[in-house]
Amino acid sequence: MTVTNQNASDERDEMLWGIAKKRAGFKSHLLSYVLVNIFLWSLWYFTGRHGRGDFPWPMWVTLGWGIGLGFSYAGAYIFPKSNSVQREYEKLKNEQR
Repeated sequence: MTVTNQNASDERDEMLWGIAKKRAGFKSHLLSYVLVNIFLWSLWYFTGRHGRGDFPWPMWVTLGWGIGLGFSYAGAYIFPKSNSVQREYEKLKNEQR
């Protein structure tokens, strides 16, 4: 019985470790996003492009990267357990029993 409890505990720990990695990855991704976007928008602003009516080119970086950041957030906080690799592994493990 102890071995079964230990295996279940190890599987839970692995799952929690995976969720923790996703969340830590999201936080570092978010920090990079904020810092790079501050730099790009500052560059655009201080080069005087904003006064001439030019299209704000940093918008493309902000929008494109923001979409990726949204998916990263969803994977880390909204759907953290929906790891298809983990599900397939569990399915194969159950088939062998």
